[in-house]
Amino acid sequence: MRKSWYLALSILLLIPVFWQPRVQAGDLSSHIYSAWLPQLIETGRTQGLVIVSQTTNILFDLMLGGLFRLFGAESAQRISVSIAVLVFVWGAFRFISVVGGRPAWHLLPCVAMLAYGWVFHMGFFNFYLSMGLCFWALSVAWEWHPRRVAFAVPLLVLAYLAHALPFVWTVGLLVYQALARKISPRSRVFVTAGWLLGMVLLQVVVGRTTFSRWSPHQIKMATGADQVWVFDSKYYVVLLGLLIVWTLLFLNLLKDSGPRWVVSSVPFQFCVISAAAVFILPTTILLPGFHQTLVYIAERMSLGVGICVCALLAAAQPRCFQRYAMALVAVVFFGFLYRDEKALNTIEGRLDGVISRISPTQPLPSHPLSRFILHSGGPTAIPNGPTAITNGAAAITNGPTAITNGPTAVSNWKEGTPCGNTSL
Repeated sequence: MRKSWYLALSILLLIPVFWQPRVQAGDLSSHIYSAWLPQLIETGRTQGLVIVSQTTNILFDLMLGGLFRLFGAESAQRISVSIAVLVFVWGAFRFISVVGGRPAWHLLPCVAMLAYGWVFHMGFFNFYLSMGLCFWALSVAWEWHPRRVAFAVPLLVLAYLAHALPFVWTVGLLVYQALARKISPRSRVFVTAGWLLGMVLLQVVVGRTTFSRWSPHQIKMATGADQVWVFDSKYYVVLLGLLIVWTLLFLNLLKDSGPRWVVSSVPFQFCVISAAAVFILPTTILLPGFHQTLVYIAERMSLGVGICVCALLAAAQPRCFQRYAMALVAVVFFGFLYRDEKALNTIEGRLDGVISRISPTQPLPSHPLSRFILHSGGPTAIPNGPTAITNGAAAITNGPTAITNGPTAVSNWKEGTPCGNTSL
């Protein structure tokens, strides 16, 4: 395909980033705040605050911070989110196409839906960017030639800078792939069984040695289709439609290639291992040495499962009506998104109107909707709401700034829940 087509598709893929006055991605406000705060610290106007260094969960913030200095908050977030979306979409598409042995254009609508799914709307952009880089690394290293593996290493380094979770997942898949290529297809099931047993043992050890949370409801995320359930129950229509199309493509694959080949293939084992990790491992862990929990592990990693399912189905020969069905599901999904994001923007526009009428010396009103003020206004909403800063998350209060126990370390370990709650 010509480069002009890739450019046109990229522009089309970025429409949801620009179709509303504000990007609806919960934790994006925390990223904007973390990009603004270091600039304030560098001016020397924040006594008691220092910037500490770290090695992961920072790549998106570094990119956003640099663009913030050049273009301001509004343009910086649009550009940064656009870059993250393109890295993820084309990385996932490249991985799917390499595994399937041909360009998987019929699955691009599915990739687009997953790209704008739950993880995107939670605003976990360091994780999101890391996942995209990991798919690029998997596509480069798929043939397992030494030179190509060497090219994948820098991508994995960048992925680790963005977020460690996809990095660990990708290294595990690459190790499995290296082992699977050395044994017969029939023997791969034993390697997979060993992987699953290792996960069970890890679950037991983690459960007994540190704070963690596991729920049987995690099995609902084992297909990756849960990513398209973004806001309310109407997205079940999209989820059901996606599962139906996936099932039809899987039946095509079984018919064309045979059940034995499908089950013993590396892409199928990738799906099994990734789905098992989502279900077996805890979804919340308090890592040793950290004061915040790593949360939503299963919910995040189901994004990787969804792309692995697409990679498995890339080898199937789609029927004409299946192509149209996938496109129709995508149209319904993005139609729902536009409607819901427009409603949220309307609410935030009203909040902006309320904030603009508040005197700089007047405290913020105590109201259930006040927790959205940071999301609606970003850093510009801070002046009337002095902050208590702990590890990069802002607690908006009506009292004076709280700086206790000496200098406070400001870092980016904040990805967890929308509106800047303190979680990894």
